[in-house]
Amino acid sequence: MADLSPLSTDDYPTTERTRVRREHHRGSHAQADVHAILDAAPLCHVGYVINSAPYVTPTLHWREGNHVYWHGSAASRFLRAAEDMPVCLTCSIMDGYVLARSAFYHSVNYRSAMVFGKACLLEDTEEKADALRRFVENLFPGRWDSLRPMTSQEVKATSVLRMEIEEATAKVRNGPPGDADEADVPVWAGVLPVRSHLAPAQAAPGLLDGIELPEPLAALIQSGRLR
Repeated sequence: MADLSPLSTDDYPTTERTRVRREHHRGSHAQADVHAILDAAPLCHVGYVINSAPYVTPTLHWREGNHVYWHGSAASRFLRAAEDMPVCLTCSIMDGYVLARSAFYHSVNYRSAMVFGKACLLEDTEEKADALRRFVENLFPGRWDSLRPMTSQEVKATSVLRMEIEEATAKVRNGPPGDADEADVPVWAGVLPVRSHLAPAQAAPGLLDGIELPEPLAALIQSGRLR
């Protein structure tokens, strides 16, 4: 397993909200560390407070520079209410179960990022359509131009939000169990790695004869990467 421990350079401000209070040696406010986790995790969870009640919704996201984007239905009350609202967006990746010689020291290897900012709803139709194009191209390079063009109604039915990252923190655990001083206990200990990867493609029902899986997608599956 590659060494994924955070760097020490503090690029984002260390605030009362983002200060790592437990296992602080695993934390980082470096932009490079936060961005790497955002880019590696396809799925995020966005937290809002609407009418004094907390809500957390999962969605796909993408990052461009110091901005993070996410999308959803224009009919979503969460997205409609999120305009100019402070939000918290989090990503997490599980890299392995850590099995120790006692239950207390069991853990997981993981990478996580938590970013804060104010949500901005993209109102301009062309800007929104171009953001969605970049989203698709980021996931599947070269695919956008092969697709049926989006209709104006489809663009209208989709909301895209953008948030400038104002505060952020990353936290990473990577390594064996922390019970080396109990090595004489006769119990197996170590790490069970966890990997998320692309599996063989499954064609949609009714796919026209002669339509083969595009080479870029085949190469993407071969690589196994999610982003």
